Amino acid sequence: MSKSGIEIRIVDEWPKNEIVELFKAGGWWKDNYDASSIKDLIKGSFAFVVAIESNSKKAIGMGRLISDGISDAYIQDLIVKPAFRKNGIGKQIAQKLINHCKKRKITWLGLISEPNQEGFYKKLGFKIMEKHTPMLYDEDK
Repeated sequence: MSKSGIEIRIVDEWPKNEIVELFKAGGWWKDNYDASSIKDLIKGSFAFVVAIESNSKKAIGMGRLISDGISDAYIQDLIVKPAFRKNGIGKQIAQKLINHCKKRKITWLGLISEPNQEGFYKKLGFKIMEKHTPMLYDEDK
């Protein structure tokens, strides 16, 4: 446990309602999503990290890695509940994910930043990929 009363831990499972709350805090939960899929989402991640508040023992932040486990990895869904932001928790979550990759010699680590969050990631060693364009499949086409 850190001196801040927050534990950063890689987990294989976590109560789905707490993870849904975090997705909602990030604005990433859609009404048509099925909360029962959270278990598979966690299991299907290369690593799933939660930040646990010591008094309540509830997740107040999360992040995950998607990877082949050999060469490339992507940080996905990094979020800290608004009441706990600006305390270094997001940095601790990101560092746990980065270290997980480094231990496995995965050196290509990417992500897509939310607008205006680039500075947060730059402080962790990420840089904007010049001459690259993030793209997203458009299911309506």
